[in-house]
Amino acid sequence: MTSHRTEDKQLEGITLESVLEKRRLDQALNAKEFAVCAGISYSTARSWFHLAGFPVFHGVVFWQDFVHWRTGQNGFGSHCEDMEHQNAVPVATGSALPPRAARILQEL
Repeated sequence: MTSHRTEDKQLEGITLESVLEKRRLDQALNAKEFAVCAGISYSTARSWFHLAGFPVFHGVVFWQDFVHWRTGQNGFGSHCEDMEHQNAVPVATGSALPPRAARILQEL
């Protein structure tokens, strides 16, 4: 398989193949890896990481949490919202952690 690289200087050295493998293994993605995986610029990824409700946890996002969030943003979230209320762990601000992060904290 050939190595695909991006033209974005900020994303230099991050290959699509390595990021897709992390996604397949359900590993957390940082903003640069997320940008490559989602096919967006690094600056767009950084702005999404600061959006209220975006499923970032300590500077990383799990792909499935992003998919869950995006589904809700697109108006298909009634089923997802039910799951979120069942799986979320409340934090001091009253917001909920992304489902994957909540599961990790519950296992500690």
